[in-house]
Amino acid sequence: PSEIESTLNHISSHRNVRGVVVLSRDGPIVRHTGAAYKGEHGRKYAGVIKKIVDACKHGFDETIERGDDLKISANTTKKHEIMISPGVISLLARV
Repeated sequence: PSEIESTLNHISSHRNVRGVVVLSRDGPIVRHTGAAYKGEHGRKYAGVIKKIVDACKHGFDETIERGDDLKISANTTKKHEIMISPGVISLLARV
């Protein structure tokens, strides 16, 4: 498998990972693993992830020196942890 597929499989294989999603820069899902990102539920997660990334980028634009970018964001609720790592081409998240 490609390096991307290997990485997705590696992350997905961890015991507590419910799914991995790769989004385009505009937000639609490009690839996903696990039931957490299927159908409408997946589109909801994708929208939330896009909003989080956009808010972080906006905050960086206003407060952090030029050229500094978000590398990883961990968002924890009572039931879930969402880790977001924006890339040049896509966004990778795990739930």
